[in-house]
Amino acid sequence: MEVSVLNINGQETGRKVTLNEAIFGIEPNDHVLYLDVKQYLAQQRQGTAKSKERSEISGSTRKLGRQKGGGGARRGDINSPILVGGGRVFGPKPRNYDFKLNKKVKVLARKSALSYKAQESAIVVVEDFNFEAPKTKDFVNFAKNLKVEDKKALVVLPEVNKNVYLSARNLKRANVMTASTLNSYKVLNADVLVITESSLKAIDGILTK
Repeated sequence: MEVSVLNINGQETGRKVTLNEAIFGIEPNDHVLYLDVKQYLAQQRQGTAKSKERSEISGSTRKLGRQKGGGGARRGDINSPILVGGGRVFGPKPRNYDFKLNKKVKVLARKSALSYKAQESAIVVVEDFNFEAPKTKDFVNFAKNLKVEDKKALVVLPEVNKNVYLSARNLKRANVMTASTLNSYKVLNADVLVITESSLKAIDGILTK
């Protein structure tokens, strides 16, 4: 699949790049995509929810009433879960929601996500660019030139570029990532991928090892 290379002004440079069929032309695997996205979302969870159980409540351990004959449920001290202010039964505890995925599964998921975008013709290739200073206005003009200002755009760079990242940070529909940190969730969540020429080479190197 060939894609025209655009410059920062949205004009065709006269050059074309061929997308690697082993990455952008495979049959997407939906189940693998589900697992990769599920893992990504699980990693975003803090897992810090915590409630106090009976033994952690501050209160007397004196038995409040007789064991039987009171007409209600049996209970001991004031920390009983039955009483208001008592501990919670089987409450949440701090935990890690992450789970393991094999490297080959994650690679296949990313290839599947990129293949979906290629099928949707939602990939724009631009020549390498940079901004002289962090300016949101420059990124807005860049998006307008590429006609992606009204879409969720994921800009993929070959390496960290502070000026481009800071220029896009305040924009709700824009996201900037490096080729090495690209993941299935971000790709699927975007309406269009804006990939630089150097990023394409980096993606080829990462996903075809």
